[in-house]
Amino acid sequence: MSSIRAYSQRLLPPFSGVVQIAQSERARAQSFDGVSWEVHYVPRRSQGQGQGQPQMPLGYALDRGYYRVAHIQDGRLTPYVLPAVLDADQVAACIDELADFLRSATVPFPAADVFEYWLLDGRDESPLALIFSCCEAAQMSTYPTKSGWTALPHSKLRIDSTAAEQARQEPPVNHRFQEMVTNRAGPQPRTVWVERAPGDAGDFPPLLVREDWQSDPEHDLCQRYLLRTAPILLLLHGLPRAVRERLEIAAKRHAVEVDQYFPLYPAVNDVKRMAAIRVEARLRRGSPERAEPSPTKKQAPTPLSKDMRILE
Repeated sequence: MSSIRAYSQRLLPPFSGVVQIAQSERARAQSFDGVSWEVHYVPRRSQGQGQGQPQMPLGYALDRGYYRVAHIQDGRLTPYVLPAVLDADQVAACIDELADFLRSATVPFPAADVFEYWLLDGRDESPLALIFSCCEAAQMSTYPTKSGWTALPHSKLRIDSTAAEQARQEPPVNHRFQEMVTNRAGPQPRTVWVERAPGDAGDFPPLLVREDWQSDPEHDLCQRYLLRTAPILLLLHGLPRAVRERLEIAAKRHAVEVDQYFPLYPAVNDVKRMAAIRVEARLRRGSPERAEPSPTKKQAPTPLSKDMRILE
């Protein structure tokens, strides 16, 4: 039996959550909620029709050459009907190995996507916003050359406009904040791959995009976007306690989303507060049991430190 590697990776772009992955030599199970798992199998060179032996990807993007072979929901295993080209015994052994591991596994798994692709500030080349991340250096070349940062669209994350903004028929907050980041990157935006050790905060914004904006309207727009995404941002590993506190307070307004993401939160500041939020979520759904200090407004940006490992 091969050993199981268990890890998590951020979903980008834009940041919209994390995926949990339990991976063996020939198979993996992945989950977006820590409850429902899909099992994928990669055949050996001798199996499949013209299939090679592709490397198992260490991210949420699915590659060619794999087969969906089973589903695990709340510990209950449901195998799929397999194509004749696969060896049923080999597939069953891989499925059982992952299922046995997941029965006693605790999520969230440690974050492993330490290779990060950052958009830089056009003024001082400090980290401005995270675009991509991956778990292995060899995967960096597979990502597109992209210099723009994207916000979650208004269709997926509604942020209410003020009465004055509605009267002026201004675009959604999401769109305007994305334009702010684009403008700050400058007319010839620069990007860079960086390898960061787990837990290394360095000079990088903890919420994956800078919060130090020069004008009050810009600062307000940034905070409205970030605080609305608080239930998702709480999924991030290694957040400073004060930042997590700010997010937990903001997330109280979005109880149902908090309850949805809660199983994958790597830490909680106030356990009683979080329990109250989840009770409110269940009341809002009408369902029974299911098994702030203000941010610094004008913090000076810090350029990439000279001893940081840059990968270009």
